[in-house]
Amino acid sequence: MRFKRFGASLLVTGLALLGTASPALAHSELKSSDPARGASLATPPTQVKLTFSGPVTLADDNPIQITGPENASWTVGRAEVAGTVVTAPVQAVGPAGEYTLRYKVTFDDSHATSGSVKFNLSVAAAAPSSQAPTSSQAPQSSSAAPAPQAAETTPDDLVPAWVWIVLAVAVVVAGIVVALRFTRRKD
Repeated sequence: MRFKRFGASLLVTGLALLGTASPALAHSELKSSDPARGASLATPPTQVKLTFSGPVTLADDNPIQITGPENASWTVGRAEVAGTVVTAPVQAVGPAGEYTLRYKVTFDDSHATSGSVKFNLSVAAAAPSSQAPTSSQAPQSSSAAPAPQAAETTPDDLVPAWVWIVLAVAVVVAGIVVALRFTRRKD
């Protein structure tokens, strides 16, 4: 009988600890991006925007990189953080094709993460001309930007800590159940 009570109290204690620890162990993640994951753009963006589910800081001096076909590498300006949103100006150069935006950020809980967003550029992005635009050559802006979409988890993301805790609790509970059944058979 003592083992049953001990096992039941251990189970209740474990579940109580897990219930109170879960919110603290939840990690923030990328909610949306502009350009959106899988978007097909007719004109290259002049800025990228990443929106996270919680406040972030930049992980290093080069937190955003964009690469594409034929070793194309876009020039990414200084990234700015405003709470949960990271923006950076970009200068696109390269052929049409699939591009990958890679990011590195640190969340408020000190959890550093990286991920990627793939999108397509349907026309080549030419290098900017060295001439300053005249009054008749005003810069054109794209007003038809694709709507941000929810980002998917990439293989770069790690398994959250809460998954390991739930798995450990399940193993402990299974061990207790087996031990209780084994001791019951001896009695």
